[in-house]
Amino acid sequence: MGALARALLLPLLAQWLLRAAPAPAPAPFTLPLRVASASSRGAAPTPGPGPPAEPRADGLALALEPAGGAANFLAMVDNLQGDSGRGYYLEMLIGTPPQKLQILVDTGSSNFAVAGAPHPYVDSYFDTERSSTYRPKGFDVTVKYTQGSWTGFVGEDVVTIPKGFNSSFLVNIATIFESENFFLPGIKWNGILGLAYATLAKPSSSLETFFDSLVAQAKIPNVFSMQMCGAGLPVAGSGTNGGSLVLGGIEPTLYKGDIWYTPIKEEWYYQIEILKLEIGGQSLNLDCREYNADKAIVDSGTTLLRLPQKVFDAVVEAVARTSLLYIQPMMGAGLNYECYRFGISPSTNALVIGATVMEGFYVVFDRARKRVGFAASPCAEIAGAPVSEISGPFSTEDIASNCVPALPLSEPILWIVSYTLMSVCGIILLILIILLLLPFRCRHLPPDPEVVNDESSLVRHRWK
Repeated sequence: MGALARALLLPLLAQWLLRAAPAPAPAPFTLPLRVASASSRGAAPTPGPGPPAEPRADGLALALEPAGGAANFLAMVDNLQGDSGRGYYLEMLIGTPPQKLQILVDTGSSNFAVAGAPHPYVDSYFDTERSSTYRPKGFDVTVKYTQGSWTGFVGEDVVTIPKGFNSSFLVNIATIFESENFFLPGIKWNGILGLAYATLAKPSSSLETFFDSLVAQAKIPNVFSMQMCGAGLPVAGSGTNGGSLVLGGIEPTLYKGDIWYTPIKEEWYYQIEILKLEIGGQSLNLDCREYNADKAIVDSGTTLLRLPQKVFDAVVEAVARTSLLYIQPMMGAGLNYECYRFGISPSTNALVIGATVMEGFYVVFDRARKRVGFAASPCAEIAGAPVSEISGPFSTEDIASNCVPALPLSEPILWIVSYTLMSVCGIILLILIILLLLPFRCRHLPPDPEVVNDESSLVRHRWK
């Protein structure tokens, strides 16, 4: 694999997972990844007017203002509000005249959708009747998540992002008229912005995603980055912690040190490859394919670090063995206990690096170079001490050459297989109908008592 690690190491320590407020100490969360070409980042040029910044040899796209002044990346700093428990959201203006909504940023889905009707848990919704630029597309779409689902009408309208863009863009948008466990009590957003690849878009990948439309119309690089500033802060309360979503580049003031990259294994979710997990510096010693069963993704729309059941059990056992913690189920715990919540949970279908982990880093989704980058975030501190750090490279000689299980069929392939099977079934059905009707067409021939058409008889019996 080379001297540099090409993947992701997630050492989980109980102090960080419990999200308590310890005294200043060395950063307990370490994340070694493949780093860009061995060169220092150097001084970033002063942002200003000019042509769009092309990714350099090391894949870095600096936050320079694109030609024509379509975007101002510095204005995107601190454009997010929220926390890991209730999601991070971005202000958008939709329609003509503009209607202001708060939109959840989700790197684990690909549809752009907003509340299209009143709901008990949202304070506003997008009224298509009030927008002179809204155009329906004439079909519905249903999207299901790990928790919750919604159904909405698909149309298109103009959208403006006040912090960063000085013009509007025509995008596909779904207006939600029915949902289940999607809008929840206490949320402050009323729509969702899916930033994953078009492969995940519903009803099909032919529906252009919001970010693809933005890249094409605003002429920005095919890169975006996120800083979420809730690490070490309590999720309870009414306040929000905030963060930044830089659409089209990387803002140097939002991270420290180098950006370390790991390849995107498949362009649907932001799927990466996990090689090793450690607790207290000790490897879990599981087959690395267990960590990637059936995929490992980076998903800002998921709160926790979700682990496959076998990995989750090993982590809990290791945490209990290497710390002074006494872990017991919350169910039945009396009021005399002071309880803490772990930032991890079991998963049935993926390892998900959710907002709880992402809050410790500045995360770069470099779609142009097909990789995800991580850098230390200045806002991820507790009592002045960082809660995360990047280190490496580390040896991978003891790890299998391929830790990613065979990928499930993607949606376009499933459609092809489905249509092929339907065609085969149609041909078989046609043959059976011909065989069924053949004896009736031949009744004018003299009957031969010695000849028995067994095949036709079997077909008729089956149809009966």
